[in-house]
Amino acid sequence: MGVGGREVAISLDGVRDKNMMQLKKINTAIFPVRYNDKYYTDAIASGDFTKLAYYSDICVGSIACRLEKKEGGAVRVYIMTLGVLAPYRGLGIGKMLLNHILNLSAKQNVSEIYLHVHTINEDALNFYKKFGFEVTDKIQNYYTNITPPDCFVLTKFITQTKK
Repeated sequence: MGVGGREVAISLDGVRDKNMMQLKKINTAIFPVRYNDKYYTDAIASGDFTKLAYYSDICVGSIACRLEKKEGGAVRVYIMTLGVLAPYRGLGIGKMLLNHILNLSAKQNVSEIYLHVHTINEDALNFYKKFGFEVTDKIQNYYTNITPPDCFVLTKFITQTKK
């Protein structure tokens, strides 16, 4: 349900060459980092693990992941970016994007999901903790252009559900 009884559709869509610019625009608007071609190659290669979020047909957010093979064949998902444009925060869009990844991970052979969060980004830390992520490491001098330059590694270990 939308605000005041209006239906507002939030929908997710896959990232392909034809809508790649949407992901680039979202990243430019939200993050202080410029992403290289490898980021976009990894995002597309992850298939359903990378999604754009639309709020009544406007692209307002995205999640982009990289899939990493671990020894023994299990897959680890690295959340490269998850962001929602400021005016659209608080509507459950980030939650919808993250839940999509969590559900997909439980169905596929994914053992863990992890990401890096700037040590002073309280909002992000609290957001991920609500979903069962825990701080598993701290990396000094992870960022080159922001202060402080440190990040936390947040990890969620996935319990497999049978299809």
